[in-house]
Amino acid sequence: MASGVDALETMPVSHDARAVRWALRLWFGALMIFLYLPIAFMVVFSFDEGATPGLPITGFTLHWYDVLLDNRSLLRAVGNSITVATAVAILATVIGTMAAFVLVRGGIRWPNATRIAFTLPIMVPGVLIGVSLLIYFARAADLPLSLGTVIAGQLVFTVPFVVLIVASRLQSFDRQVEWAAADLGASPRQAIRHIVLPLISPAILAGALISVTLSIDEFVITWFTIGAQPTLPTYIYTRIKFGVTPEVNAVATIMLVATLLIFTIASVVLGRARRRPDRRPAEADA
Repeated sequence: MASGVDALETMPVSHDARAVRWALRLWFGALMIFLYLPIAFMVVFSFDEGATPGLPITGFTLHWYDVLLDNRSLLRAVGNSITVATAVAILATVIGTMAAFVLVRGGIRWPNATRIAFTLPIMVPGVLIGVSLLIYFARAADLPLSLGTVIAGQLVFTVPFVVLIVASRLQSFDRQVEWAAADLGASPRQAIRHIVLPLISPAILAGALISVTLSIDEFVITWFTIGAQPTLPTYIYTRIKFGVTPEVNAVATIMLVATLLIFTIASVVLGRARRRPDRRPAEADA
């Protein structure tokens, strides 16, 4: 086919195909604007000189980032959110990966029912989970509410996401590679360490990243299980009656940039990990 020729001109399709394609492109563009326009306004308002974010923009300044550094309450809330998100990501990834191995390779009697039981917290409203955890911590376990109870509460709904992601990767995993390693003398521990875990590492990393996102974003369960130490969502909620101040937009912008940086680094690391197996045969032939 000659370059520059529209594929629709050489295919037996409807005469309205080109119009439909352009309509879908416009719809997709409108959808992307709908999704990302509020985030763009948040970033722009963080540089606005006005004390009350809004249009028109009165001028650009870095003043609110300086105010952010002096707002100890906000910085403490951000630090608590980062602490909770880090702990939740590590624990949810480890627990969810181990549970995924049990579901896929454990030989349990009712695997489908067990999988539904593992993923049920995803479908249960957060209010019900929060109330039940509050009653359990305060009445049954007699534990004071703190960041520890927040971490335990967030694990209830983050672990199922890791289980789903890692279990789906394990189910599509070609076990012949693992069997070949065993034929070459690898022990089960060596096969898991050098074959299985590297091949499912993208799923494990995806589970960890989604756990971080869910943890930082979570409000309902956190609100019921938090103590005197606020996280960023609870801090913003308690301050919302005074209006969203520009330093909140500033800290949200910083967290957005940090999140994009983490995803970029993860993509680079995963890309290099995928290319390594392709290089080894060439190095061996050389």
